[in-house]
Amino acid sequence: MDRPDVIVFDVNETLSDMAPMGRRFADMGAPPQLAVAWFASTLRDGFALAAAGASGRFATIASGVLRSLLTGNTGVADLEAAVDHVMQGFLELGVHPDVAEGIPALARTGARLVTLSNGSADIAERLLSAAGVRQHFERVLSVDDAGVWKPGSEAYGHAARVCAVSPDRMLLVAVHPWDVDGASRAGMHTAWVDRTRAPYPGYFRAPDHSVTDLLQLAELLDRSSTGPGGERRTS
Repeated sequence: MDRPDVIVFDVNETLSDMAPMGRRFADMGAPPQLAVAWFASTLRDGFALAAAGASGRFATIASGVLRSLLTGNTGVADLEAAVDHVMQGFLELGVHPDVAEGIPALARTGARLVTLSNGSADIAERLLSAAGVRQHFERVLSVDDAGVWKPGSEAYGHAARVCAVSPDRMLLVAVHPWDVDGASRAGMHTAWVDRTRAPYPGYFRAPDHSVTDLLQLAELLDRSSTGPGGERRTS
């Protein structure tokens, strides 16, 4: 496609660097690697609700999963204090190193930027503001207003309606193949950010673009919107 009208960003792990969450578990006497299982289990339960036609807030599901994982863990002395400490970690996360330059670069392509997170809009607002990139985003959207988690098609449809743009004029950017697949099935173009150089699962729809960071995506989109003589194309 030519330059998209709207670029839609996933937030958790795509923009935010969740590696420090492992230290939160270690602080409370739990294995730091449990953070990976916790986040995956939170997504699993959110997806299960979506498949059943229901929904739940990210914080509610994440806290419930934490209680299940930490119950009986001999290293955790106070269960509720541990849950609070881990959940508080979301408020202190930073962004990946490529975000500070990548977001302004993508804004310079002329596309409108929005987020669409399975987490809360408040957390995304805090993250983007702390990183100094909030001003580049037209809207900070959450599935809380869509009534269903991604990758449910209604979540992407909600973003399209709010932005008043057809899905085929939107580009979803995510590190999660399941998010890329869901957006593609909802009619959006997609970009997979593969920071870990992992193979893309063949059972999901392939992304339109595969990049290692946001700056590479900005360069790719900038080239696609420029004619052979260097003139700027218009959509």
